[in-house]
Amino acid sequence: MTERTKPMHWLSRVAERAGLPGTDGIPIDPSSPIEKSWKAVGDTCGVGERELATLVANAFRLELADFNTAEAHAIKLVPDSLAKKYQVFPLREDDRHIVVATCDPTNIEIEQALGFASGRTPIFRIATPSELHEAILHYYAPDQAVENLLTSVDAEIADSVRLVEVHKPEVEDTTELTAGPVVKLTNLVIQDAINQGASDVHIQPGTTGGNVRFRIDGVLRHYMQLPMPALSRVVSRIKIIGALDIADRLRPQDGRARIAIGNVNYDLRISTVPTRGSEKAVIRILDSEHSNTLDTIDMPDPERRRFEKLLSSREGIVVVTGPTGSGKTTTLYAALQYLATEDVNIMTVEDPVEYELAGLTQIQVETKQGVTFASALRAILRQDPDVILIGEIRDAETAQIAVQAALTGHLVLATLHTNDAIGAIRRFVDLGVDRSSIAETLRGATAQRLMRRVCKKCAEPVAGSMTPEEKMFSQTYGVAQTVRAVGCERCGDSGYQGRIPIVEMFTMSPAIEEMVVSGQTTTPLTAAAVQGGMRTLRSVALERVNQGVTTLQEVARVLGDADESPSGEVPEKAQTNSTMPPSDEEQEETPSIQVMVVDDDGVVRTVARALLEREGYVVTEAADGSEALALVSKGAKWDLMILDLDMPEVNGRQVLERVRSSVGTAATPVIVLTGSTDPSTEIELMEQGADDYIRKPIDPPRFAARVKAALRRASV
Repeated sequence: MTERTKPMHWLSRVAERAGLPGTDGIPIDPSSPIEKSWKAVGDTCGVGERELATLVANAFRLELADFNTAEAHAIKLVPDSLAKKYQVFPLREDDRHIVVATCDPTNIEIEQALGFASGRTPIFRIATPSELHEAILHYYAPDQAVENLLTSVDAEIADSVRLVEVHKPEVEDTTELTAGPVVKLTNLVIQDAINQGASDVHIQPGTTGGNVRFRIDGVLRHYMQLPMPALSRVVSRIKIIGALDIADRLRPQDGRARIAIGNVNYDLRISTVPTRGSEKAVIRILDSEHSNTLDTIDMPDPERRRFEKLLSSREGIVVVTGPTGSGKTTTLYAALQYLATEDVNIMTVEDPVEYELAGLTQIQVETKQGVTFASALRAILRQDPDVILIGEIRDAETAQIAVQAALTGHLVLATLHTNDAIGAIRRFVDLGVDRSSIAETLRGATAQRLMRRVCKKCAEPVAGSMTPEEKMFSQTYGVAQTVRAVGCERCGDSGYQGRIPIVEMFTMSPAIEEMVVSGQTTTPLTAAAVQGGMRTLRSVALERVNQGVTTLQEVARVLGDADESPSGEVPEKAQTNSTMPPSDEEQEETPSIQVMVVDDDGVVRTVARALLEREGYVVTEAADGSEALALVSKGAKWDLMILDLDMPEVNGRQVLERVRSSVGTAATPVIVLTGSTDPSTEIELMEQGADDYIRKPIDPPRFAARVKAALRRASV
C-alpha cells in the first residue's frame, strides 16, 4: 500500500478539505491518541487549536463548546474516570439529552459510554484538547488545580498561618481538609487578605465556580476564582478553623478563631450561610493586638474637641450612629482608651467582643445562655461601674436600662443605627423613651461615615480641564475637585488607600432640650444644632475634598444624594421642572408612579417610555449614567429605575453602586437592561443590588410584567 493509499486520519481529512497547506505530509497515524493528532495537524498546517476546532465543527456541522454554560447538575452525571478517559466534558442536560464537549466526534465508543453513564442521548459540541484538559482539571481534579495555582507560592505558605486556639472538629474524618493543598490555599487567602489590609473575606459560590473577594477600604475587590469542588473544601476548612460543624450545610453558623502570622495575632469572626447547593463564608479579620486611639483615628479637630468634651461628662448618654461598616466600634474603642485610667471602672456589653482591652471588663452577649444586652446591663449596674459601653441599643428594654443608668450617675456609651446625629433623638422616641428623659440624659451624638483616602503615591492634582464626571460633581456639590484618584500597584489600581472618618457631632444645649421636650421635628432640631456649631457630614466631607485628602466621587459614593446646600444648611425644597418628578404636594394631588429610564440608546428609551406610559407611569429619561446621577443628586425620588448596563463614561454598574450606597436611594428598585447573554453577569448584578435583569431587545409583555413585579415587591 503506497503512502497515499494509507487510511487517512479523520482530522487530516478535515484539514485537507479545508485547503490547509501541508496536508500531504502530516505525520499522523489513524490509531494515534487524539491529543497527538490535534498537535500534529496544527504544527504541520500552521494553525492554532481554536482555528482547527472551528474547521472540525464546520465539517461535522456541530457547534463549538461554550464552557461558560456548564451546569453543575450535568457534570454530576458523568463520572470523572469517564471524563478523563475519553477527554469529554458535560455542559448541560435535560430529561432526554446531555450536551458534551469533545475533540473527537467520530468516536462511537464515547457516545455509547456517555449514554450508559448518564441515561441520556449525547449531543456533541467541539472543543480543543487544551480546553477539555483545563475544564476536567478545574471541575474533576480540584486538588491538582489548586496545586497548579500554588506553584508560584512559597513552599512555607502552609505554615504561615497558625491556629493559636485549636478546636476539635465536629466530624471524624477531616484528613483532606487539614493537610495538603486545601490548607495551603486557605492560608494563602487569609494571609493575602491581611497583607492587603482587608477587613472581610467573602467566599461566594456560583453556578459552576466561585469567587473570593476582599473588602478593602469598604469596597469589595475580586481576588480569585475557584472551581466549586475546591471552593467547597476551602469553606469546610474555614469551618474547621472556627470549630463549626462541617457536616451541617443547611443552617447558618457563626464561629471564631485566633490565628498567628509571624508574631502577630489576629482574631477571625466566621459566618457561613447555606446557598443553593453550597455554602457562602465570610471572615471578619480583626487585629487583636492593635487598638486605635483618638490620636490615630484621624477625626477632624473641631469634632474631636467636641467629642472629648462629651467624654468628660460624669453621667449621661453619648451615642455613636451610622450604618454597618462606618467605624462606630472603632470610635467607641478609641473613646474607651481615652477614658481608661486606674481610677475608672469601665464595663462593656458587646455582641461580639471585637477587641480585648486591658483593664476593662468585657461581657459577650450569649443569647442561648440567657446573656442579653438587657440582662447583662442589669448585672453591670450592681458592679459599681463608672463608664458603661453598650455595643448596640436594639430594643426598648435596653434603651430604658441605658437611660436609668445615665440618670443614676453613669456615663453610657452606645451605638444606634440612624442616618445622622439628630436621628438618635427620633430613634430613642421610637424605642419608647419619653422625651423628657431623652432631654435629661442625652449629652450628644455623633454620626459618621468612612471615606477612602486618595493614594499618596499615584494621586495627581486636578490641573487644566476636568473630566465630565468631575464637572458634574463640582456643579452638584459647589466645590472644585482638587485631586484626582489615578490607581497604581500599591493601591490595587483603585486610586485610594486607607480611610478617614467623616464625623457629624451634635451636642445637647438648653435650647435643644426644650425643643426635644416640646416634640419638635428633625428639621428644626438640625437647624438648631448647626447654629450651635455642628458641622454636617456633607460639610466635613467637602472640607476633606478641599484639603486634597479625598475626591468628590468618593463623597458621592459614601454620602449619596446632595441633600444640603454647600453652606451646610438645610436647603429649601427644590423647584420642579420638566426633567424632575413632581414635588410631594403635587404627588398628593395626582398620585403616580415615577420611573427613570437610563439608556444611551434613544430607541430603547423611546420604547421603554411608551410601554411605561401605557401603564400610567410618569417617565423621566436620562441619556447616560452621568445625567442619571445628576438627577438623583438633586434630591428627587423615583419609585423605579430602569438602568442600561453598558454606557460610556459612567456605566450601569457605577450608577447601581451609587444608588445602593446612598441612604436616600438604597431602597429604590432597579431593573438592569443588557444585551449580554452571559449568566455570570446576571449573578454579579443581583449580588451588587439589582432587583431584576432584562435582556435586550425589550419584549413588551415580559418587560411590563417585570416592572409590575418589581414595584409590587418594593411596596410590600
